[in-house]
Amino acid sequence: MKEKTKGNRRKQKSRFSQIDKKQFTLPLLMCLIGLGFNIGGTTAVRTFDLPFYFDCAGTILIAYMGGYVPGIVVGLTTNILKCVEDPASIYYAPISICIALVTAYLYRKGKLKTIRHFILYTCLITVIAIVVGGGLSWMVEENAGEIFAGGMVRYCLLELGDKAISVAFVCVMLSLIPEKVRKRFELTLWMQDSSIEQKELERVGQKNRYRHPLGRKIVVSLGVISISIAFICAIACVELYRQFMIDQQSKIGKAVASIAASFVEADDVEKYLDEGDSFQSYKETKEELTKLLKNSNQVSYIYVYKIMSDGCHVVFDIDTESVDAANLGDVISFDEAFMEYLPDLLEGKEIDAVISEDKYGALLSYYVPVYASDGECVCYAAADISMDNLKDYRRLFFVRLIAIFISFWILVLAIGLWLAKYHLILPINAMAKVTDEFEYTDEYARRRNLHNIKQLQIKTGDEIERMYWALTATIEESTCYFEESKHQNEKISKMQEGLLMVLADVVENRDESTGSHVRKTAAYVEITINKMRSLGYYKEELTEELAHNTIRSAPLHDIGKIAIPDAILNKPDRLTDEEFGIMKSHAAEGRTIIERAIETMPDVGYLVEARNLAGYHHEKWNGTGYPEGLAGEEIPLSARIMAVADVFDALVSRRAYKEPFSYEKAFSIIKEDAGTHFDPYVADAFLKAADDVVIVADRFAE
Repeated sequence: MKEKTKGNRRKQKSRFSQIDKKQFTLPLLMCLIGLGFNIGGTTAVRTFDLPFYFDCAGTILIAYMGGYVPGIVVGLTTNILKCVEDPASIYYAPISICIALVTAYLYRKGKLKTIRHFILYTCLITVIAIVVGGGLSWMVEENAGEIFAGGMVRYCLLELGDKAISVAFVCVMLSLIPEKVRKRFELTLWMQDSSIEQKELERVGQKNRYRHPLGRKIVVSLGVISISIAFICAIACVELYRQFMIDQQSKIGKAVASIAASFVEADDVEKYLDEGDSFQSYKETKEELTKLLKNSNQVSYIYVYKIMSDGCHVVFDIDTESVDAANLGDVISFDEAFMEYLPDLLEGKEIDAVISEDKYGALLSYYVPVYASDGECVCYAAADISMDNLKDYRRLFFVRLIAIFISFWILVLAIGLWLAKYHLILPINAMAKVTDEFEYTDEYARRRNLHNIKQLQIKTGDEIERMYWALTATIEESTCYFEESKHQNEKISKMQEGLLMVLADVVENRDESTGSHVRKTAAYVEITINKMRSLGYYKEELTEELAHNTIRSAPLHDIGKIAIPDAILNKPDRLTDEEFGIMKSHAAEGRTIIERAIETMPDVGYLVEARNLAGYHHEKWNGTGYPEGLAGEEIPLSARIMAVADVFDALVSRRAYKEPFSYEKAFSIIKEDAGTHFDPYVADAFLKAADDVVIVADRFAE
């Protein structure tokens, strides 16, 4: 059996490989077709200079036919490919993803069947495109305000027209594709050759609501982990971007400051301070610095200071449109940001770029020392670069990063949920549904259980499949074990019945005057029980189990005679009162013998009725019987049935002390004693089965 199970397992694994390729090839082809529609649409727009996008028709079609995952893949891939022409396209991928999600959801809910449905759907995805697209544009475009101010109504109408044309194209395509073909393209990877429908299993999952379902755990885990990683990476990226921008601005500031320093005649600085514009060299240098500032777009201010202990003495300060320059010789106090660099500045050393924030805004200042011919630092040439835009650049970078992350985050969640659903949740629900419906009433039910679990044919190619085959093998082995146990129990039961008959024969063979008494009474008991059940007598008490146990144990009703001496048991004359007293003890002796057997075999149910038969079959309905003088229904039902059979057989059988009575006489005695000796219902059933009783009696008489 194990070898057979292993062989089946190898066969299923081989078959899984074929189904696996088929399941992946069609969805891949479907995604490529969707991409072709999207890219073809954008190419047509660009070629004919149309005011639309036409980049979502393929996404809608594939999401409708294949579900969430292929729709998201097509939408995201479309935006990635469009980056070749327009790098900003990747930031708008969330629009395509939202459209794919809405399309797949509405299709699964049966909300995309009629023209009215598609009209409402067109309006819905238009609103999504306007809201999501507008929000993204506002956040990622530097001139978003100008774009929206230029024509919001026109933008909305263009979105509506674009989505209406795309939906119309999808409707045409769907009308051309047969329903059977569409079903083949569903990307579910439900790789089970099972009669259980996917929707039925989903209903099972919805019906058995758990506090913490597996799908939710996986989605929450993936979501939290990915968001945490993305948050850390985003902070790191933004900080790296900020540092990169500072480094770039520092290089620009250093270069401009170095050029400015080269314009200054270091040995003439004192004359600059004393004579100012009257000194020709000062005037020429100021003109050069002014030109340098105009040509340096990223530089806000250029100036030359002589650093002294009382402050910064202005040598040159170039005018700008927004700020008037300081006058020659003015002393400007040190900014707080420069205090840590003051010792180096006073010593004429070069310092790193300094970032400060004052009334002029956030500035990055780079100071280059100007050395005289004797090597002494006489002043510093400085260039200030505004850092106010850095915050905007950093925000813009962060928003774009988040826009890209959201797209891939949704894709990861969708794939994770998809894999969890079709590789974990549905296979587990399938196994749970089948096992919940297991029945163990008989061999057929157990075989049906095995058939149903094998019908699932779960082929996920992982531990779930291994668990399924282990479960199947266990159920198959259990079924075989149950069948084998049943056959063994049947053998044991037959052996026990044979031993009972042998034991009964041993007892009967000691009694030379009661030939075949055991077998005849057993047959009479069975006939009486069947008639009572057909008549409805003692319906609640005379169960199938009681009937079976009574018929089975009937041969043991006289087992107590084994304790009676042969001289009394086989005496040819009538027994004396003393001898009859000893003979009557066989009932109590029989009960004792059976009770000992029950102690060794407590689970054998028919022995209980054997004890009742052996101990009470000589009790009478009116309470005058023996050994305990029980009356009416105090006497066990099985013993009341045996009492009629035992007396009838004694009446119609030959004894040493009497001739056999005729059947008519015997039946009349049974009828007369009904209600005194016998239970009236039992006697009535026996009499109504007289024909069957006579057949048995005649058969043994031969």
